[in-house]
Amino acid sequence: MNKQATLAAERRRKTIMSVVLAVICIIYVLPVLSVVINSFKVNTYVKTDTFAMPTGEMWAGFANFIKGMTFGNYPFWSSVKYSVLITVASTALILLFTSMAAWYIARVNSFFCKVIYYLCVFSMVVPFQMVMFTLSKTADKLQLNTPWTIPIIYLGFGAGLAIFMFVGFVKSIPLEIEEAAAIDGCGPLRTFFSVVFPMLKPTMISVGILEIMWVWNDYLLPYLVLDRTKYMTIPIHIQYLKGSYGTVDLGATMALILLSIIPVIVFYLLCQKHIIKGVAAGAVKG
Repeated sequence: MNKQATLAAERRRKTIMSVVLAVICIIYVLPVLSVVINSFKVNTYVKTDTFAMPTGEMWAGFANFIKGMTFGNYPFWSSVKYSVLITVASTALILLFTSMAAWYIARVNSFFCKVIYYLCVFSMVVPFQMVMFTLSKTADKLQLNTPWTIPIIYLGFGAGLAIFMFVGFVKSIPLEIEEAAAIDGCGPLRTFFSVVFPMLKPTMISVGILEIMWVWNDYLLPYLVLDRTKYMTIPIHIQYLKGSYGTVDLGATMALILLSIIPVIVFYLLCQKHIIKGVAAGAVKG
């Protein structure tokens, strides 16, 4: 009897948890659903009937997408090009340099390395707003205000999380493997790129996914650093969808927002299992 009561209580607990998680999921999905609905709706009805389905005279078809991509003098595809360039270059720099730094920190384990490690961890809790004005002025002086140089700034901001995850994973790699490579005549660089780097794949994928999603969606850093008369990323391009007297075409804005989030959503859905594996593999050991 007690066993049956325990099983019944367990089923009730699972049912309650399922309902709670379903409600939370709906809350998170609603904003995305709202963007999808309003991207196909005439601008007037976006403001008055925000959550109504785009039927009848509300239906705008693909006119919002066409208007959003052709609005103004700055081509939308240039924004796509610069967003892709910045995202790929920034992620590549972060993965390469932080993995090397994390390997050194984990293996040397000196007082200096510990200080560097905790500074990187501390950087994750420092709000960007505290440094954004100083950063903008410094970027202008060092000429880091182009799509080809802004990845250096992203490397600095993305290093904290990446080093934290990489250090945890490197500590789980047996030191004997690297010692065997050294006996075979491998130097530090060859040991890292031939032995350690391939073993970092789970965490590399996780860090790469997280950094790509962050850089692709980032608005504030490119807005402060880039010369907006020459370079715009997709979030900045969307912000400039304004007509006369500051009016905003919400239908076209929603359409471009939808275009910008589709690649990230698809990419995340395809790679989400690697995030779980990477986080589990990078759990701090020792």
